[in-house]
Amino acid sequence: MGRVSKAQAQENRQHVVATASRMFREKGTAVSIADLMKAVGLTHGAFYKQFASKEDLVDKAIAHAFEDPSAHSPVGLEEPGGDHEAARRTLIEQYLSVWHRDHAGDGCPVSGFAADLGREPDQAARSQPVYINGVRNRAARLATGDDDGMAQLCTMVGALVLARATRGNPISDELLQAARTALTGIDSGRGESQRHAD
Repeated sequence: MGRVSKAQAQENRQHVVATASRMFREKGTAVSIADLMKAVGLTHGAFYKQFASKEDLVDKAIAHAFEDPSAHSPVGLEEPGGDHEAARRTLIEQYLSVWHRDHAGDGCPVSGFAADLGREPDQAARSQPVYINGVRNRAARLATGDDDGMAQLCTMVGALVLARATRGNPISDELLQAARTALTGIDSGRGESQRHAD
């Protein structure tokens, strides 16, 4: 088998990082290198040609998740002159939706990586700067007037984590609805059937 070109190696590396980012958000960073490389369609040995360690890949996967515009970044919040309140409500409804609850791999990295970083102090020390910056940026997108958005983000992430933990029981939907109502003042199930519009 011939050597892989530099361009192909770079493409493979990007594919591994993107796949790891999704798999880690969905299943946690305990996903094995063998399972990850199988999902990518590359050999286990190819991993060590691309990354120094699994911890190195986790760092890159977290950074990728925060850079990925499709990871729950509804259009409108960054648009100058846009209706910030309407965009904020859209973000809240999409974030606290059944679709987002059930698709962690494509979802927000704040909730997706929180448990792993909380359990793994060495990984947290390495990845915290990127993670903290991501948390601050997401909170800022929810900010209104004197509210810096932190409490809103905490409510959203907490409700989503609880809803994922109770999936399959009616309380899961109740948790999402309670948080949506608390944050928007609107008591309706409108966001439940809607897939996020990223």
